[in-house]
Amino acid sequence: MRKTMTTIALFAAVSASVALAPTSQAAPGPAAPTPAAPTPAAPTPAAPAPAGKKLSGKTVFLDPGHQGSAAGYSLSKPVPDGRGGMKPCQTTGATGVNGVMEHTVNWQVAQLVKGALESQGARVVLSRNDDTGWGGCIDERAAAANRSGANVAISIHADSSSTGSDPGKSGFHMIVPRLPVPDKQADAVQRGEGRKASTTMRDAFKKAGFSPSNYVGAVDGIQERSDIAGPNTTHVPLVFVEMGNMANPTEVKALSAHDGQLTYATAITDGALNYLTGSTAGSGLLGPADNRAAPGPEGAGLGGLLPGIQQMMRSGDLSGITTFMVGPVADAGSEILKAMLAVVYGLFGGKLPI
Repeated sequence: MRKTMTTIALFAAVSASVALAPTSQAAPGPAAPTPAAPTPAAPTPAAPAPAGKKLSGKTVFLDPGHQGSAAGYSLSKPVPDGRGGMKPCQTTGATGVNGVMEHTVNWQVAQLVKGALESQGARVVLSRNDDTGWGGCIDERAAAANRSGANVAISIHADSSSTGSDPGKSGFHMIVPRLPVPDKQADAVQRGEGRKASTTMRDAFKKAGFSPSNYVGAVDGIQERSDIAGPNTTHVPLVFVEMGNMANPTEVKALSAHDGQLTYATAITDGALNYLTGSTAGSGLLGPADNRAAPGPEGAGLGGLLPGIQQMMRSGDLSGITTFMVGPVADAGSEILKAMLAVVYGLFGGKLPI
């Protein structure tokens, strides 16, 4: 990780080709795609999660929003939107003001979250296998989430307010369905546990230091919409995350840089941990530096460690990162951070700094 290496160049060079941990993958795409009748995405069963972890026995469906190409299919094919209308099958997503593609940001952050959740025993099912091939239409991804039987589904996205630079608009938000939803099962789940999961994720983003969106009409980071097919048709609790504005130069820099992505991934991981365990502690990675001194079990953690690791990454200080990577696992927070760093270094050619 030399100082001269840029994050964008590194990710662009290796993220599409490096195989990451194979523990929980989505089903491979169809061998011979037929644009007129694409085969729905069907996640394969994941390996049993190890016992004795915070998330043992829990399943999380991760949807890295959008995809890198049409892969022989028609992205404009109309599919049901869950409200009696139709929408285009899929898109490649927004393009950041710095040229970075949303689908790639979503994919990279999802890989970090996957590693973090699996380190805590979760079974993770992905909606798509990679950032280049076919990942399914929006209705197919909702159906895949339903089939997975997940305790929570998380759809990871990044918004864009403009095709040009728009520095005045910033912040994250969670999209929830405007009620009622015609699909009675989706309505019952999303008005109850889905809203609870979304609010928990909102709180985790705020605790991580992210500000709620100031430009989409969201109320304290929650935006109600009727035109998003996923929340209208998903039968497991769904969190639809818009991490930030890719038209904002500052936010898109953080969204596309490996050290910045660690913060977004930690916020998502903390939201999932808190929802699935009923806690408010999260990983402890983003708290104050004296977090360990706080009273009670909620005070245990590694507050301040992630920012320190990020500074080492920005400075090229491999010695400090190596010391952390080869050191003992002190608690769940250090285990989560090590898992995410392993993904980062996997993207950098599969090599850990040891």
